[in-house]
Amino acid sequence: MSNKQKSTALYSHPFSKAYWRDAAAELKDTHMLVFAALMIALRLVMKQISIPITPVLRINTAYFVNALGAMVYGPVVAAICAVITDVLGYIIRPDGVYFIPFVLTEVGGSVFFALFLYRARVTTPRVMLSRFSINLLINVVLQTPIMMWYYALYMGGKQYTFLMAVPSIVKNILMFPIESFLLALFLSVMLPITCRLGLTYTGSDAKSELRFTKKQIAGLAALFIIGVGCVFGYLGYYYKTTSLSAKYTAEERYEKNTEMTKILVSAENLDADTTVTTVESAYKKFLSNETTYTVAVYSVDPDALADYDKDLETIRGLSKSKAKAVSDDGVMTYQTTATIVRNEKTGEVLDIVLK
Repeated sequence: MSNKQKSTALYSHPFSKAYWRDAAAELKDTHMLVFAALMIALRLVMKQISIPITPVLRINTAYFVNALGAMVYGPVVAAICAVITDVLGYIIRPDGVYFIPFVLTEVGGSVFFALFLYRARVTTPRVMLSRFSINLLINVVLQTPIMMWYYALYMGGKQYTFLMAVPSIVKNILMFPIESFLLALFLSVMLPITCRLGLTYTGSDAKSELRFTKKQIAGLAALFIIGVGCVFGYLGYYYKTTSLSAKYTAEERYEKNTEMTKILVSAENLDADTTVTTVESAYKKFLSNETTYTVAVYSVDPDALADYDKDLETIRGLSKSKAKAVSDDGVMTYQTTATIVRNEKTGEVLDIVLK
């Protein structure tokens, strides 16, 4: 279909038959389908590029391409592109079980961008509302029950709780002002280009339409400050309540256990050949190099160990529960619990308390 045959009408809202008729007509435009294929390829590349904030918080910039594509070809093509992107993204980089309902978040984000930006007079409030709707309705309200469903089916009975959704909520609060500002800046550059190419029908005055007023800047700044406060509050809580030892690999657990053994042997004059320690918890202070270890101290019975199916080095790498099982077998005896505070950067032991 040529551009001459297409309607170039703009709509103040998407709640009309004409809007959806024009959106469906984009499927017949070869140029639009080629552009959509390009956007899919770019999204697949951008989705692989993310900036880590914490182990659970990451910034993804693929929304730039998503917004541009949805603005150009509308909600119908955007929904199809979202499905294709989701499936190809998993094929290229499989991560866990492919759970079909996750595609709803991809489709929802693309369609929401289109509802606000396609065949519309693109203004700063529209850009902000599109990003806000996605951050709230898609990334939080829709994503949370899908995650609960996924956990119920594939995580062995483990439940997805509200606390597990907090990182996503915090991320979306923090990123909304930044993403809105950057997206408006990006579209102010791209709109005149897409208009000249005949892909959109407004954009000659994009720079003036997408300027932020003083009130909008103040509002975004206030939200950003709130977001930063939420991030710092969450990270403080995360480090205070999340034990690093829960994520130790077997090698890391052996390394930490033997390090704690050496510290206690040196400080408390214990027998290095019969002392075994297991790290029960390890809490790192937020914005600090200090880590507080809670360590169970055991004394090994050499005679019992000689007839046991595990050697001393294997026992030194056991977790809390497995060490207790060995203790129950009579191979070693629990002596005490130690709290060790260490500077991870320098290795200096700051405090040792025996209970």
